[in-house]
Amino acid sequence: MSAALPHTAADPVHTTPAKPLLDHVLDSLGRSIISGEMEAGSTFKLQDIGEKFGISRTVAREAMRALEQLGLVASSRRIGITVLSHEHWAVFDKAIIRWRLEDERQREQQLQSLTELRIAIEPIAARSVALHASSAEIAIIGDLAARMRNLGEAGRGASQEFLDADVKFHELILQYCHNEMFAAMAPPIKAVLVGRTTLGLQPDRPAEEVLDNHDALAHALSVRNADLAEKASRSILNEVRDALTS
Repeated sequence: MSAALPHTAADPVHTTPAKPLLDHVLDSLGRSIISGEMEAGSTFKLQDIGEKFGISRTVAREAMRALEQLGLVASSRRIGITVLSHEHWAVFDKAIIRWRLEDERQREQQLQSLTELRIAIEPIAARSVALHASSAEIAIIGDLAARMRNLGEAGRGASQEFLDADVKFHELILQYCHNEMFAAMAPPIKAVLVGRTTLGLQPDRPAEEVLDNHDALAHALSVRNADLAEKASRSILNEVRDALTS
């Protein structure tokens, strides 16, 4: 079956330097596929993209290739471009995560699945940080926990400053464990933390338990207590999971 390309407010697309043409087209098509507006198994042609968005065949081909890399479509000379089902999606890609978070029907499941992934990985990473990170690296994590405490108690839990500190805190746990496999998980974890704030799911005043758990993890790392570090990390993530399920 043929796919109806997504409706856009302005056709052809007019962009600004801050949002290049290709990004705009990719965002529109990606959201439509993720949301199910363009159903799996439906097909369209490269020419359809060009006509819909008023773009050149070269830009349309770049958009198609980007969608292919994300596992959203497959192209063939005979059939054209086929929309793929979710089993093919590059689910760790930050764009896929962002589009799923933006879709109200998928948001809860995306948050839950990434939280479960974090529970499986971050506590073990925190344990390794306590055992293997340098004193300077651990001190940086401690400074970030203190910054989160100050911002949270000042009612700035939903601020960009708090988000930056929170993202960096968890990124460094994955990086300073010195396990390249864990470090590779930093981008999707960052994407979900950013998504929670941009979607208004992060409170201005984080629960005291949240700040306490980050402080507890920073302290456990500073005294090189791997068991406590693993436990504190797990407490952070259990609180996130419980907040989602409630």
